Amino acid sequence: MLEVSVTTLKSKLDAGDDFILLDVREPFEVEIASVPGALYIPMNHVPQRVQELDPDAEILVMCRSGKRSADITAFLMHQGFTNVHNVTGGILAWATDVDPTVQKY
Repeated sequence: MLEVSVTTLKSKLDAGDDFILLDVREPFEVEIASVPGALYIPMNHVPQRVQELDPDAEILVMCRSGKRSADITAFLMHQGFTNVHNVTGGILAWATDVDPTVQKY
């Protein structure tokens, strides 16, 4: 499975790279902490909403710590998506390594 760090994610955001940041956390989690510009689809909704994602786009998947996003990355790859990456450490790593103002939970 392909993975990217939160610092790589930050660099891609700062550079204005063309990709989808897919956040698969629950709505209450997104209210606590989020990364601007993310597309929010809770993990258990992704199978029903997969058609909302461009299979040709680069997709970076994140969650709280990296487990759910790893599962969704594998699911999307199984569905034929070829440019999907798990954001290792999720929003917790983002809060530690990129933006300490983001609340950990």
